[in-house]
Amino acid sequence: MTTWLSAWNDARGEKLGLRVRECRSFLCRSRGLTFRRRLAPDEALLLIGQRQSRLEAAIHMLFVFFPIAAVWLDREGQVVDVRLARPFRPVYIPRRPARDVLEGPPELLETVAVGDRLRFE
Repeated sequence: MTTWLSAWNDARGEKLGLRVRECRSFLCRSRGLTFRRRLAPDEALLLIGQRQSRLEAAIHMLFVFFPIAAVWLDREGQVVDVRLARPFRPVYIPRRPARDVLEGPPELLETVAVGDRLRFE
């Protein structure tokens, strides 16, 4: 059974209209959205890392068939980088060290910016 979380942008005082699924295991983080054909407009995946790092927070878009918003967060939930990740690109590395990555619909980039603090519950 999948447990969905709600996402809040505390910096803007607003709830993001997303259902967020946590992804903690190595296998889940490695797979991410690979081989998915689409992502619902209100769906996102939160890849939770082990430690803060640029390389360990890197994502790939191999066999991801649609563009996504990639939002990198530090351990406190502060956004350290955002990017539109395009299909079949080999790697995206955040500009600053991050622990977690929120992968969601491209429209997410309109409501989240570097410096914002996100919270999930």
